Amino acid sequence: MKRGRLRGEPEVSVIIPVVERAGDLRQIFNEFAAELDRLGKSAEHIFVVDDRLREVVPLLRSLQEESEREIVIVVLGGRFGESAALTSGLERARGEVVVTLPSYFQVEPRGLEAAFKELESGADLVVGQRFPRIDSFFNRIQTRLFHWFVRRLTSTSFHDVSCGFKVMRRQVGRELNLYGGLHRFIPVLALHRGFTVREIPVAQRTEDRRTRYYGAGVYFGRLLDLLNIFFLMKFTRTPLRFFGLLGAGLFGLGFLVSLVAVLEKFMFQVGLSDRAILLLGVLMMVLGVQTLSLGLIGEIIIWTHARNVREYRVAEVIRRPSRVGGFPEVGRRESPGLDGALQAS
Repeated sequence: MKRGRLRGEPEVSVIIPVVERAGDLRQIFNEFAAELDRLGKSAEHIFVVDDRLREVVPLLRSLQEESEREIVIVVLGGRFGESAALTSGLERARGEVVVTLPSYFQVEPRGLEAAFKELESGADLVVGQRFPRIDSFFNRIQTRLFHWFVRRLTSTSFHDVSCGFKVMRRQVGRELNLYGGLHRFIPVLALHRGFTVREIPVAQRTEDRRTRYYGAGVYFGRLLDLLNIFFLMKFTRTPLRFFGLLGAGLFGLGFLVSLVAVLEKFMFQVGLSDRAILLLGVLMMVLGVQTLSLGLIGEIIIWTHARNVREYRVAEVIRRPSRVGGFPEVGRRESPGLDGALQAS
């Protein structure tokens, strides 16, 4: 961390994805910035704003002008979701330690001190567990059921993987391939890649007590994300075990169906011309293997090449103009990269 300070880099990068909803961003920023100051940590704050919440940009601009702290605003050029927002923030993080926060009140800032201590004792990623839970009974039932499935499918012991409060070494964030709904499973993915992950209790904010209701599509989507995580953890390194077992099962079932049809033909003189059982057996083998194989091989390809395939576009990056000799720097631009030309105002 001292090395980063000598290079003029911050010790901590705080990433706040503003995607689905936004609370009082000014208060969130002030509370966590004050806690970082108390702990003696220099920090930059990166707000990544999804296109659907672009109305918060004027507030962030005013906060950027008022504060002496370094604030970067990244505006995505579409509705790409939280995984894309986190990836964009992680790519721009300069601190050796990265803190991710939700854009609404969820946990108390004093949890930072315990998280930093866990990092100093050897952890690579520290995830917060909202404890004790003070929100509604319905919320707690949803959380327990969801994490029961997570623990069974991933063989982990996490209790609150979807908590937005996470503290990690920068290397962890750079090595994670996030897309779709995988941002909810960052601790599971990091553990799978061999990093040391610890979960610590963090006091829950009273503002987080609101009962959360979702449509059937959201629950179905999270179920699919769970199955995706299960497949990525179990079979990306040895996919033949999965495809071999599935292929053998489908082929065996189709073969039995076809064998029954053939035996009926020779033993009981049952004609096949007016029965589709033989064709059904063959189609069941072929179509089943093709459908499942295409879907799961597609997951392997996405997982393997997610870092090289951008599913989002950055429309604008806003930095505070630097001052040289007391005058603001004019015409300052950020070099265009894979995201396209980015201009700072």
